[in-house]
Amino acid sequence: MASLDKITVENLLKTFIDPNVETDLASAKSIKQLSVIDGNINLKIELGYPAKSYLPELKSQLEQKLKTLADVGNVNVDVSSNIVSHSVQKALKPLPNVKNIIAVASGKGGVGKSTTAVNLALALTAEGATVGILDADIYGPSIPTMLGLSGQPESLDGKSLQPKISFGVQTISIGYLVDADQAMIWRGPMVTSALQQLLTQTNWSDVDYLIIDLPPGTGDIQLTLAQQIPVSGAVIVTTPQDIALIDAQRGLAMFEKVNVPILGLVENMSIHICSHCGHEEAIFGQGGGVAMAIKNKIDLLGSLPLDINIRENADSGRPTLIADPDGRPAQIYKAIARKMAAKLALKARDYSGKFPNIVIQNT
Repeated sequence: MASLDKITVENLLKTFIDPNVETDLASAKSIKQLSVIDGNINLKIELGYPAKSYLPELKSQLEQKLKTLADVGNVNVDVSSNIVSHSVQKALKPLPNVKNIIAVASGKGGVGKSTTAVNLALALTAEGATVGILDADIYGPSIPTMLGLSGQPESLDGKSLQPKISFGVQTISIGYLVDADQAMIWRGPMVTSALQQLLTQTNWSDVDYLIIDLPPGTGDIQLTLAQQIPVSGAVIVTTPQDIALIDAQRGLAMFEKVNVPILGLVENMSIHICSHCGHEEAIFGQGGGVAMAIKNKIDLLGSLPLDINIRENADSGRPTLIADPDGRPAQIYKAIARKMAAKLALKARDYSGKFPNIVIQNT
């Protein structure tokens, strides 16, 4: 058994592709510890993204692969996740108690962006992350309805707000602070000021990912977020429809101009499945998301069906991840969430918190 060495094991691991990051474990820097002693293998894998539902499968696949080696003895594989803070725009620093901010955007309304944002937040939570969601649509907040929340958030000091919790997700929205039927007749500066206050005056608690649900378009809110808020990455939501893709392209271009990494594209309402006969029909066209992803050299994180249950669940305050956690749409949301977080894990890390403050004193 002594003929089995570490290099042989490392070479084998380089052939194992993590489907979420779409690269091998060595290139993804997921191999944290490897020892080979008398043919016995001890391997520690640490993923940079939450993957609670994938870890058992990963462990099993790695054990099976390693056992194919000649002269192998006992195989011990430990798999886990460790979420770290990633770099943001230049001149900005990550928010206290928030490791990563991910913006969910769309070029136009009506593409299911908020529903997608809420379910992705819940999917990340189900995968083991601590998640928050900020409803940045000041004019038309929908997060309270989708998460079954109402009433004003608590303030312990009269200055800051405690996030309201729903299904384990920390949330804040202007919808908690105004009546549902009150018209928000605010100019741009008031809107951007409200966004900044909601973000910085909320007592987020050890959040791994803060999802910001942006309003549609590329207006004041989007520019404020791109220039003043430390964003680690953005996700674009669209439908296969040509007019949605045109507007989504504008949103994507905006993030590129301000150097916010695009983690990928989500194609919503990709296909309609009749609830009576099961007939499938591409109501909004097909192939648009794939074409846009190829054109911009970004990842298509996943495609979601036009499903009446997704809409009904969101309207009832029990999103799909909660109402039907084992259903096909919930599994798609989880897969998208894992890929989204995995793409972020490949980005540069933020090391600003590692450096001590240098204070110059007269002595």
